[in-house]
Amino acid sequence: MPSHRSTSQALTRLQLMACLDVGGPQLIQPLLQTLHQVIGFDSGGYFYVGDDGGLEAHMEDPGVGAAVPEHFDPRILRSESQVFHNTLRQSSDISHHEYGPRTMGQMLKASHAGLLRSDYYNVVMRPAKVADWLCLALRTPQRQGIGMLFLFRPPGASPFRPEEVAVLTRLEAHLACALQPGELDGDDSEVHGQGLLVATPRGRPLWISSEAEAIMPLAFGWRWRSGAELPPAMQSLLQRLAPAKETPSPPPQLELRNAHGWFSLRAMRLAAAAGQGNAVGITITRRMARGTRLLSALHDLDLPQRQYELAYWLARGLSESKIAQRMGISSNTVVYHRRQLYNRLGAGNRADLLAQLGFSDSLSSTPPPCAPRRGRSCRS
Repeated sequence: MPSHRSTSQALTRLQLMACLDVGGPQLIQPLLQTLHQVIGFDSGGYFYVGDDGGLEAHMEDPGVGAAVPEHFDPRILRSESQVFHNTLRQSSDISHHEYGPRTMGQMLKASHAGLLRSDYYNVVMRPAKVADWLCLALRTPQRQGIGMLFLFRPPGASPFRPEEVAVLTRLEAHLACALQPGELDGDDSEVHGQGLLVATPRGRPLWISSEAEAIMPLAFGWRWRSGAELPPAMQSLLQRLAPAKETPSPPPQLELRNAHGWFSLRAMRLAAAAGQGNAVGITITRRMARGTRLLSALHDLDLPQRQYELAYWLARGLSESKIAQRMGISSNTVVYHRRQLYNRLGAGNRADLLAQLGFSDSLSSTPPPCAPRRGRSCRS
């Protein structure tokens, strides 16, 4: 069991994430990392509304992620509706779930024996080694669905305790704020890979670079299967290409974002590989928000809470006066905590701090003083 001090620190850290200048599905992994410190669960999952309005999924455990395509099979969806009160087959279903955390037992409408006999259990849950969960539907204040958080437990694990459910209840508003998508800022992101895929104009893959092979599952999740036809979004991109005999026009582009970052795809006709006009090249570039990568770097340092928060804003380039306003403390206290932070890390200045966090330059941020993202209070 985590100590009271570590639990309190993790709760404060989760609340802080709702007040940062980054947000959206990209925050789910650092949020889950911190949730592990206050609630006992094997792995986490997050179903959320994608850019196209469809349902996207991020699973912390690859074994659970492998079961996601089966979840969306029509036969399995019918089985799910037979054993559970609420189903999750499209993004609008998020808003139909009840408020507050729900255990799997509360969502069951069949007996536990009936669940174990169902296709849903034997095709989705059993292969993923999921026997129990605690879930939470996240919404905006206007009741618009943001996402559905799941905390999974394996066979043989004890049921979720009332105090663990209470913790998730306490964090509901902070999680919704942190995971609500914000505006894209290309200047505050970094390229984390680029690859090339070659396909026929009808969307049959012909060749894929190793870099694209690694990026495609991150960009399209369960919709991507190596060697299969391209996902619908990429098929639509190909349809926007000008015919081969027409005057070349600017290459069509596709922009999308999910829990793994921002992805830019550009399609162009190739003169070789399969004959004139019979092959299309698609470049795919993955970008990540610097603030999101900064959170992961800070998590690995295991800093005290004040130093953790201070390190974030120092790395983001805020002045000491603005940091004081953000943290609700005096400038003298900022200086004191900065000195403690630098001594702890053996850093002499911000450049040394950034170097230890794996960044070569300032992660400049220009939020107004003590004005948290989307207007939420930082000191709730």
